[in-house]
Amino acid sequence: MAKIVVDVMLKPEILDPQGTAVGAALPRLGFTFAKSVRQGKRFEIEIDGDATPEQLAQVEKAAETLLANPVIETFTVRVEK
Repeated sequence: MAKIVVDVMLKPEILDPQGTAVGAALPRLGFTFAKSVRQGKRFEIEIDGDATPEQLAQVEKAAETLLANPVIETFTVRVEK
């Protein structure tokens, strides 16, 4: 069994109010490590056997049409060990 992970993030030029809110809350809670915060989405897709190039291509197509909005978001597809 393999796990294919799709990470979706807003493009850098798109405002991220949720990330901004989290970034503002961190120092109030005593966490001072963050310069800025961006929030995204993560999809984990489990498949039988090892991921094939054809399956990765299908997941990439699914990410383009369903999982991400390519107008305002970018995404990466990878196999997680």
